[in-house]
Amino acid sequence: MFDRTYVNNLIIGTFGFVVLSFVSISPAPAVTGFQQWITDFYPQAAQQGISRAVYEQAFSGITDPDERVLEKAQYQPEFTTEIWDYLDARVTSGAVAKGQSHQEQRGRMLAAIEKQYGVRSSVLLAIWSMETSYGAALLRTSRLHYVPRALATLGYGDKKRAKFARSQLIAALKILQAGDVSGRELTGSWAGAMGHTQFIPTSYLAYGVDMDGDGRRDIWNSIPDALATAANLLNKNNWQTGKTWGYEVLAPSTISEQEIGKTRTLVEWQRLGFSRPLNKPFPRPDDRAVLKMPAGVKGPAFLVLKNFFVLKRYNNSDFYALAVGLLADQIAGYNGMVQKWPRPAGSLSMADKYELQTRLKTKGYYTGTIDGSIGSGTRGAIRAFQQYSGMAQTGKPSQELLQALRGK
Repeated sequence: MFDRTYVNNLIIGTFGFVVLSFVSISPAPAVTGFQQWITDFYPQAAQQGISRAVYEQAFSGITDPDERVLEKAQYQPEFTTEIWDYLDARVTSGAVAKGQSHQEQRGRMLAAIEKQYGVRSSVLLAIWSMETSYGAALLRTSRLHYVPRALATLGYGDKKRAKFARSQLIAALKILQAGDVSGRELTGSWAGAMGHTQFIPTSYLAYGVDMDGDGRRDIWNSIPDALATAANLLNKNNWQTGKTWGYEVLAPSTISEQEIGKTRTLVEWQRLGFSRPLNKPFPRPDDRAVLKMPAGVKGPAFLVLKNFFVLKRYNNSDFYALAVGLLADQIAGYNGMVQKWPRPAGSLSMADKYELQTRLKTKGYYTGTIDGSIGSGTRGAIRAFQQYSGMAQTGKPSQELLQALRGK
């Protein structure tokens, strides 16, 4: 046996002796479990029509799972977000101004999408803002992931998300095979949401649109394609053209919890004492509406229509649909909410949140954008400051924390 060598060839010498010529080599690297998973997954991809060439190209040079994906999958803290905090971070004057600027700059393109799909441009702009801050999130390339690797990582190493990840990986490979995006341009979030309007691969395949006519459905680089894709999703889920998502309403003082979630016509709600601020009329009083009161009977009330629930097909959250609706209305030039949320004593206003982030940044704890959005970066900075200051490490913003940052 020859250690770390192999017989290269046989040489017959001048005197008839057989001379063995040896070349020393390093042992072949061991195949990792992740690489074996990729190899074993190909038959499933092949059954869905993925060619060997596309598959090998998709995973060329990839030997290890994306550890950042596993970290994010394993560390998804559950924070209870109040509706006012959620809206504070998303329905902002900055988001409204940027949306109106895009409306002015891209009016012709937005009008074409609205004409084809029947969805108001302000709604599409609100979704774009909610999903990627009008594309700004895509510029933070260090936070993006190569989607096939990310999904393979989840399929291989995350039992809870494995089934979802494998179906999305097949869809991502179909996107590559179709040529809509090439190679490492197929980027997205750690869980596979992609492009300006954050579509997972299966949704992209179902609703992707080539609006700019270049032969590709490019939601990563083409804003027309991305916004038209969002409009197509809403349209195919029965968006009602020419109708709103809902109305802010003033509830009678006698309202009970049992009324929340019930459905009646708008005129029936009026008879029960519900009205729009400033006594504005309901344009179509026979429309059926559901009563939503996200903060309970002591908070603002909304009568939401069919389009509210279509927005939830984009993200199945009342908070999300309400934020899109309110932001869209303001982008379109309507006034914001009239009623105030029942914020508890000690909670922070939007101005307080900006100050909190500014002070954390000045002290070197926070490196993110000062935008009033209390996300994981801000919470991490809060915990670090709380640890330094000897406070309970809750990661939550409060007036007590702000006073401590002020040095009081």
